[in-house]
Amino acid sequence: MTAFQKFVEMPLTGRATSFAPADLAEKVLRIHPATEQGRRQLNWATHFALGTMWGTAHATVVRKGLRGPKAIAAVFATVYTGDVLLNTALGLYKPGTWTAQDWAVDIIDKFIQAAATGVLYENLFASRTTE
Repeated sequence: MTAFQKFVEMPLTGRATSFAPADLAEKVLRIHPATEQGRRQLNWATHFALGTMWGTAHATVVRKGLRGPKAIAAVFATVYTGDVLLNTALGLYKPGTWTAQDWAVDIIDKFIQAAATGVLYENLFASRTTE
């Protein structure tokens, strides 16, 4: 979960913590924690792994020459589309049943994640990888 989700979006929408990352890990890796604490830990670990994926995607587009908003848009479009398609194919998402608010929350949360990842990557690493 991102800081934006925890401290801004969830208090505004009243949405509970999402266990979608744990659901994905359980489905793909066929692991099932025995306790609720184990499921929370799996959720956090999967959130971290997915966040690393966003960073890797951003590094890839920077190496291809995109920077700033164009890089963020390319990463968001690619990773978000893949996320929705994969989770739908696995039966974890049912986007046909989502409300406009569900779509807005999902898109905004993940766009903020893509933007924050891009800003951090470009300020911390990009100058080292493109010189």
